[in-house]
Amino acid sequence: MPSIRPLPPELINQIAAGEVIERPASVVKELVENSIDAGARRIEVDIEQGGTRLIRVRDDGGGIPRDELALAVASHATSKIGSFDDLERVASMGFRGEALASVSSVARFSLTSRHQGEDAAWRIEVDGGRLQEARPAQHPPGTTIEVRDLFYNVPARRKFLRAERTEFAHIDDLLKSLALAREGVDIRLTHNGKPVRLLKPARDENAALARVAEVLGPDFPGQSLRVEHEAAGLRLSGWVGLPTASRSQADQQYFYVNGRLVRDRIVAHAVRQAYSDVLFHGRHPVFVLFLQLDPVGVDVNVHPAKSEVRFREQRLIHDFLFRTLHEALAQTRAGAASPAVDSAFPMASASASGAYPVAASSMSPVTTSWPQSASQSRLSLGVRDEPLAGYATLFGSSTAPRPSGTWSAPVGADPDAGSDVPPLGYAIAQLKNIYVLAENEHGLVLVDMHAAHERITYEKLKNGRVTASLRSQMMLVPLSIAVSAREAAAAEEHADALAAWGLELSRSGPSGVVVRRIPSLLEGADVAQLTRDVLGELAQHGSSRRLEELENELLSTMACHGSVRAGRRLGIPEMNALLREMEATERSGQCNHGRPTWVQLSLGELDRLFLRGR
Repeated sequence: MPSIRPLPPELINQIAAGEVIERPASVVKELVENSIDAGARRIEVDIEQGGTRLIRVRDDGGGIPRDELALAVASHATSKIGSFDDLERVASMGFRGEALASVSSVARFSLTSRHQGEDAAWRIEVDGGRLQEARPAQHPPGTTIEVRDLFYNVPARRKFLRAERTEFAHIDDLLKSLALAREGVDIRLTHNGKPVRLLKPARDENAALARVAEVLGPDFPGQSLRVEHEAAGLRLSGWVGLPTASRSQADQQYFYVNGRLVRDRIVAHAVRQAYSDVLFHGRHPVFVLFLQLDPVGVDVNVHPAKSEVRFREQRLIHDFLFRTLHEALAQTRAGAASPAVDSAFPMASASASGAYPVAASSMSPVTTSWPQSASQSRLSLGVRDEPLAGYATLFGSSTAPRPSGTWSAPVGADPDAGSDVPPLGYAIAQLKNIYVLAENEHGLVLVDMHAAHERITYEKLKNGRVTASLRSQMMLVPLSIAVSAREAAAAEEHADALAAWGLELSRSGPSGVVVRRIPSLLEGADVAQLTRDVLGELAQHGSSRRLEELENELLSTMACHGSVRAGRRLGIPEMNALLREMEATERSGQCNHGRPTWVQLSLGELDRLFLRGR
């Protein structure tokens, strides 16, 4: 082996560049985050050839004094931390002091800056790690950094770059993600001299949501819930997409911790569990969420690119996120929020759970309010009022509490009888024995009667499971299962909680457990796999909902078979009973499989379909 010797600074910086700089977007990230830390209110990013030829970032931030310019490109020199205490309470985007040194070692680099309060600007250049003397320059207060010919001196790295369009798309996506967290910063992007994106600063809630819409698409505001909740020193805010607005891939999920975009398995698991009861199989939710907590409670120094964090209280974070989102999604009752007028992105008032329904559906805001004049005729579809056996036949003798007011009006009441109409209105017909047609304040409501009744039945079964879940049955022969040492320890630690669910385990050694009882409802399940799944989640996250999820799957199947089927003729009283139950049932906006149970067509949309007013 060769003798041990120190590495030259140039090689050290290039190794660091390999950790920090994966592609041009990595450079843009470091430079724009520095601008944000400098207090910039306007950031301009100019790109040529996908960032391989030129990356220029210009800001109006605080600037860098002349005597600190050389330090700015030195390894591990920074103004953002100075002690171990600072490292434990990092509040800035960058803090390692390695970015500019790494970038300047693999590109032709220049930095021009004018510190606030100084009369002149100064410019330094670094070519392949060689620093030149500072010289005077023309520049307003702020900083401009130019990075040319990225990886020109490291051809092995350059050949791994993708096509120009691909590299630029990564830059565009990065700036959009930064813009979501810094809504007050004006961000402008050009590519090859052409303006591509202008993200104007948001001054209020509607403007902030408009910026979100620019990133996630114009339909997102109308298909999302506003979340705002604070407890135990944690604060969660932002927007979560309705289950019906899910996507086939997890490409529109933005989670920020103290303003920093991160990917974290604890967060991902909590969100997935919150949506587990309402999301269609294989679909992924859309969200923009901001978690604020004391910087001491999160370690941001666990990844070179700072894209991962480590929470000190992982179980607290997991439970807080799950419960907040679970409760918010539980409020998605059919008709819980109605389309509003006179606002591009209408907000409803705060609900008790902290969820704010932005709009009832992706439909446009209504242009005409209901009811119309009583003199206007209503089309009759010729459906006879033939109740099979009334409300009790459809839902059973036990009914959910009804809201007060006109929601308890006589079944089949004429909507024109009063202006205080229930959110889903009153039934007027049944289409093909599949869909219920109703008239409400905004226009026409279409309900998939099987999907809606399936959710109602499912929620009732879950509510009635409280005592049933405590019942368990003894295994005829205790089952011994080999598990990891961590999982065996989790079985011992959480034995009481598992027993409360009807799963009785005991540790049989360093890496083994014995199953003695299982929940009665899960008779016939793969006990060994169930136990491993539960203990695996307990060992990793400190909590598990696997037992509850399995029971929910069985209850969902029961609800599907026990619900009114498509093809069954319902009378007007039964249809109205279904609408009232939907309004009173949690998560009734979608069925157990994540499909929508109802849609709203406003009078404005109906008018456009028939070209009225043109």
